[in-house]
Amino acid sequence: MNLAATVGGDPVAISEIDAREVALRSCPQTAALPRPDTSEGRQLRRWLTQLLVTERVVIREADALGVSVTDSTPGADAVLPDLTARLEIGSIAAAVLADPLARAVYAYVTADVDIDEDTVIDYHRRNPRRFPSDSEADGKRKIAEMLRGAARRRAFRLWLDQRRAALVWLAPGYEHPGDPRQPDNIHRH
Repeated sequence: MNLAATVGGDPVAISEIDAREVALRSCPQTAALPRPDTSEGRQLRRWLTQLLVTERVVIREADALGVSVTDSTPGADAVLPDLTARLEIGSIAAAVLADPLARAVYAYVTADVDIDEDTVIDYHRRNPRRFPSDSEADGKRKIAEMLRGAARRRAFRLWLDQRRAALVWLAPGYEHPGDPRQPDNIHRH
């Protein structure tokens, strides 16, 4: 078997990446995708690899934590309410969080994440017009919800990065698209 990666020692075959790419390229928006066998096409395959291994990490961790989807599993809009939230957490985590199991893990991992009242007061003082409302208490409640959501997304992203670092091995050619060591990385400063 030709490997693209392993997750906790379990193989991820190149054929699985191929299948994901074929499925993606069969969608109506295929014209927006880069051509295969180009630098951008290889970057797309790296992104698909990251998505696939991250899905496997979530499944593995859900099992290890005893987490499953329940009626209290948050909806996608509760976890990622807007574009800012999606950008904060990153494209891979945002894509994975479309799955209810990933959102159940998110809820478990971030259950104890909160913010203190001083943080809310400080934010309100620095941004008095950000959340206009009928009452100061309502404005502070909205601020607290926004800041708590951001703190939870940050905590989940860090947890997910740590779990991937511990569990995932990537074959040459399947590195993270942003890895400066891979030849198709075009991010320059």
